[in-house]
Amino acid sequence: MKVYLLDIEGTTTPITFVHDELYAYARARLDSYLAAHWHEPDVERLVSELALEHQADANDAPPWRANDAAHLRASAVSYLEWLMDRDRKSPALKTIQGWIWDAGYDTTELRGQVWPDVVDALKRWTKRGRRVAIYSSGSELAQRRLFESTAYGDLTPMISAFFDTSMGPKRSPESYRRIAEQLGTPASDIVFVSDVAAELTAAREAGMEVVLSVRPGNPPQERPEEFRVVESLEELK
Repeated sequence: MKVYLLDIEGTTTPITFVHDELYAYARARLDSYLAAHWHEPDVERLVSELALEHQADANDAPPWRANDAAHLRASAVSYLEWLMDRDRKSPALKTIQGWIWDAGYDTTELRGQVWPDVVDALKRWTKRGRRVAIYSSGSELAQRRLFESTAYGDLTPMISAFFDTSMGPKRSPESYRRIAEQLGTPASDIVFVSDVAAELTAAREAGMEVVLSVRPGNPPQERPEEFRVVESLEELK
């Protein structure tokens, strides 16, 4: 196979790092980050995107009050927290998380975590002429910062592409078709590795080979027997 396409959470990186460290770090800084950058065009655009997204959730989500800047910022923070509580793959949420994590990586308060076998696999695949790409719900910026700041050094030179949900939902076959097109590689020459069975089903429908990652702390998946299962990337040569 010419390309290994890897999920992050539960595949290259412990779920506990993402949920207990990254998510908590961003949540604690949502309000202060928005306050510090409130008048920047990118933040204004993000808040507008949140307002549109909120319309679909208005019956269940916290109220959206835009009568002045203070109420608008408080509404944005409350809605972002609501999205985080539900682990929603909101593009606006993932964008602001990426910005906050970017600042955390700059100050070295954050450092990316990967399992040791991931590093060995990247080196092995690169040596054998394989390409590696990442597909995660986290923003492309967040993905890059994670892999460039690990205890093993900067791993990004061994990764040829990063894809986020700008490609589409991870449970949609069309997203994987777009990724194959972006990579310039037939889907049949791509191996997608993830800890989520529904994502694997979508990738398989798009024509990719798929592998279920079973790591410590990963939630059990329905019908895992439908997939090749690995407990380490060492099993993928």
